[in-house]
Amino acid sequence: MERSPEWRKSSYSGDIGNSECVEVAETSNHQVAVRDSKNPHGPTLLVSATAFADFVSAAAARAL
Repeated sequence: MERSPEWRKSSYSGDIGNSECVEVAETSNHQVAVRDSKNPHGPTLLVSATAFADFVSAAAARAL
């Protein structure tokens, strides 16, 4: 049985008045799902966990 993903967003996003957030969840097949928090039933981007970690590292280093 496949479980539902547990969506989370960054603690930097805040809960009030911040409309530019994405949420992420680890899937059962070791991918990372990314979605717009304003549209939780909309499209979801799936990437490998390695690709997502590389993206986060590059963003943190301001290398994008």
